[in-house]
Amino acid sequence: MYNLLEIINFKNLKKSFKNFKKKKPFNHAICDNFFKKKIVNKLIKEFPDYDDKNFWYEYNNPLEIKKSCNDWNKFKKNTYRIFLLLNSNIFINKLKKLTKIKNLFPDIGLHGGGLHIHKNGGKLNHHLDYNLHPKTSLQRKINLIIYLTKNWKSTYGGELGFWSHNKKKNQPMSLKKTIIPIHNRAVFFDTTQNSWHGLVNKVNTKKGLHRCSFAIYYMTTPSKKTNKREKAFYAPTDDQKKNNNIIKLIKQRSKTATANIVYKKNKL
Repeated sequence: MYNLLEIINFKNLKKSFKNFKKKKPFNHAICDNFFKKKIVNKLIKEFPDYDDKNFWYEYNNPLEIKKSCNDWNKFKKNTYRIFLLLNSNIFINKLKKLTKIKNLFPDIGLHGGGLHIHKNGGKLNHHLDYNLHPKTSLQRKINLIIYLTKNWKSTYGGELGFWSHNKKKNQPMSLKKTIIPIHNRAVFFDTTQNSWHGLVNKVNTKKGLHRCSFAIYYMTTPSKKTNKREKAFYAPTDDQKKNNNIIKLIKQRSKTATANIVYKKNKL
């Protein structure tokens, strides 16, 4: 079994959180060379093929084109161990100090997390993540996404974007941050601050090259005023705003009163 000092570059991690609470449009940190080289190479070797039908769950709709897996029984040895460590009390205590968040808890079930993969043409509309975990009722607080694909170029698209929030319309306003998913880059961000995020551009890679990532989410104790949203709330892209079928899909996916009110009110 690994220990944290064997797998993570803590010097890089600590440096990346220096101005965590001052970052815009919401609190975030970007840590390059997150894993030690030997570990990240093992994870890449274990990463499943895109066409492995027995491994992946596929999303293929106007809002998202990707595959994911959060089934621990399907993870290979090193992948399993790394997920255990990133959900361990030792790592979460480190994260508490870095973020200055007192209450942080793991989501061992990896609800919405696990391994993610996007092919050429893969996409993900900007959205707000679920707020309350449907099983534990804890509030989702910190996302950790770690990119694995080697030799990723800026021309390949698939950038993670952060948008500002339009409070009046409850919609994303303007793109404030673009993050290229380069190899071994970890991104942490607070999901409780109207944190609109998604892919800025569709994935545009050469044949056989995929956007591969780890996703781990950390929870906190909700306040009485916490929005009770249990599903992601998507926003339409500019070319989708007048498409009634897509607006209907967004309502169905979110199943919240807020989504129904916003879209009815603004008549998109």
